[in-house]
Amino acid sequence: MRRSLLPILACPRCRAGLELHARAEEDGDVAEGDLTCDACRATYPIRRRIPRFVESGGYADTFGFQWNRFRLVQLDSRNGTRHSERTLADTTGWRGADYQGRLVLDAGVGAGRFAEVAAKMGAEVVGIDLTRAVEAAYDNLAHLPNVNLVQADILAMPFRDQTFDLAYSIGVLHHTPDVEGAFRKVAAAVKPGGALAVYLYAAYGVERHFSDAWRVLTTRLPVRAMFALSSAAVPLYYLYRVPLVGPAFAKLAPISLNPDWRWRWLDTFDWYTPRYQWKLRYPEVLRWFRESGFTDIETSDEPIRMSGWKTATAARRTGEA
Repeated sequence: MRRSLLPILACPRCRAGLELHARAEEDGDVAEGDLTCDACRATYPIRRRIPRFVESGGYADTFGFQWNRFRLVQLDSRNGTRHSERTLADTTGWRGADYQGRLVLDAGVGAGRFAEVAAKMGAEVVGIDLTRAVEAAYDNLAHLPNVNLVQADILAMPFRDQTFDLAYSIGVLHHTPDVEGAFRKVAAAVKPGGALAVYLYAAYGVERHFSDAWRVLTTRLPVRAMFALSSAAVPLYYLYRVPLVGPAFAKLAPISLNPDWRWRWLDTFDWYTPRYQWKLRYPEVLRWFRESGFTDIETSDEPIRMSGWKTATAARRTGEA
């Protein structure tokens, strides 16, 4: 943990400040130690340079398994593409100059695919994840001096309100037990004048009813069994590309049709294993942005991608300033 992270941290239980107790340091960073709340005296460990505000991955534990198994698949620097860069740009609408010198929250960092992009564009990135996906992100991003990682729950984030210049959450909030609550927590972390962007699954289309029906079974199977079963997407890809037959299968039993076999396996596993997978509609997400004090709201096509800017006037109106 970099000491520069300490001023923005707050106890997730009582919101008071935290005191750092370092036991081991490496290259100027705290490798092992504790954070103690100034008020309630709760203690949170620092292990492998990562402050830990939760003991386990809880409701999202399958993602810890997923991102450690597929750690490198989606990193632009490893797969030779710009897919993550384009997805981040399409979701946020932000470009390189928007990141320069900004403090950015990656709410649901996973293996770090988007944090890598934002950091390389000059942002100081703080990535949060509930699960041991932070271990995969650390392995991927430890060489970047402007990336900080925190293991914590989005619904109880250990940050002071109105801390971040920019915040994004891509493909994450719909996997929490309370999507609106999680959205509002991330929104509260954005400064007046800052921006927020989200990517959420949409409640449109016939396919979602079939995949939701399959998920009644798949979410009850052991995670390692689903890891093996989802590998079927690798050869089934060729059947799903057959005219007439393929589109029918794609509706009845959706799988990823990504041309990269590793990505295909990963996406299919990702769709069928999480405990929570809510689908949203544009009007409700738009309402969340407006009620949280955001204006200049932009939307794009399905899946739901929406972004907005928080003004000082809007922040005062919502009681956040």
